[in-house]
Amino acid sequence: MIGNGTAAGTRPKAAARRRRLFVFVLPALWVLGVLAWDVLSPSGAQSVQFLAVAPAIACAGTGRRQCLGLGGACVLFALVPLVPLGPVGGGELISRLGACCAILAIVGAGYLAMARRRRLTQELARAREVAATAQEALLRSPPPRLDGLALAAGHLSSSEGALIGGDLYAALATPYGVRVVMGDVRGHGLTALGTVAAMLGSFREAAHYEPELGGVLRRLERALQRHLRERARTETPAAGGEADQSVAEEFVTVLLLEVRPDGEVAALNCGHPWPYRLHARPDGAARVTVETMGETMPPLGMFPLPAELPVGRGAPLPTGDALVLHTDGVEDARDAAGEFFPLGPALARAARRAPIVPADVITGVGTALLRHTGGRLSDDAALLVVRNDRQRVTAGSGVAHLAGSGRCGG
Repeated sequence: MIGNGTAAGTRPKAAARRRRLFVFVLPALWVLGVLAWDVLSPSGAQSVQFLAVAPAIACAGTGRRQCLGLGGACVLFALVPLVPLGPVGGGELISRLGACCAILAIVGAGYLAMARRRRLTQELARAREVAATAQEALLRSPPPRLDGLALAAGHLSSSEGALIGGDLYAALATPYGVRVVMGDVRGHGLTALGTVAAMLGSFREAAHYEPELGGVLRRLERALQRHLRERARTETPAAGGEADQSVAEEFVTVLLLEVRPDGEVAALNCGHPWPYRLHARPDGAARVTVETMGETMPPLGMFPLPAELPVGRGAPLPTGDALVLHTDGVEDARDAAGEFFPLGPALARAARRAPIVPADVITGVGTALLRHTGGRLSDDAALLVVRNDRQRVTAGSGVAHLAGSGRCGG
């Protein structure tokens, strides 16, 4: 499933087990082959020198104990022939002693290399723990319920071994409604981390204090410009703060969404894919459509925002319906044959049960995405599902108002 930076773990683990088994079996078969050669050709003692290959393979792919055990066995086989050879000549004895020295040298070097690799593995594990902590601090999962809406989100990073990508999302309950941001920073991995932090920090502040959605977007633009200036001063101090080519070409696609208390939906889009709408139906099957809500502007950072921002208005979100925000890494994912990932049909399959459960949609689409790509993503992928749980209830005075449903979005 798509989680907070996690990918399919079973496939890499199974591959690692197969690789360890292969590397353990191969040196054993090699030793048996050399011994068979030594038995069948007792006069050709030169075969014993090939025993040095086995501990080298074992030290490269297995643990230190296997390396020492196999090395000791090879030394024993080199010194003690399996068949009586009669009078041992000086040349044969020197050959066997030379093979023993080679085996011991390889075992010693392999033991030291394994110790170094273990230290590096532990350092990598600690770095991943730090990355996971940073991810939880920056890209916090939205609560399962927010002001009458059910939410779920998840993402995958295309960088192997990385937990943080260039995608960003957040959802906040504000006096003006639930405001959601979904964005995609140019690039991925740790280089995009600073931009993600700047954008999310600005959104979490502006969403509460800007009465208009356009004000939130302008605050995001200023935060991006300030971050790029500071990054330029850090990376190119000799240039006096002038941005180099890589910083000057930085941009972020952003989709701002606002679900108001009456169910009305407003949006501002800067180069980001429009969301999908899942229409709940009585038979349990969901109808999937693309929710286009007006004009799409260029990504932030490429051009200044226009004086008049084209705030789009979407159709009201009825109770039980859901909006699915995503980054282009989902729809642009390809399989081995070059076919794009069919996000619409995957959403329909993931939401075929009533009611639409956001967490199940995230899990279903994430599983289908990893299956489609074979677990190899070319870009970061993120999904965020918002389902309307508000219901109209009639008060004693006969005035209709909105209330949050008691259902949980998982």
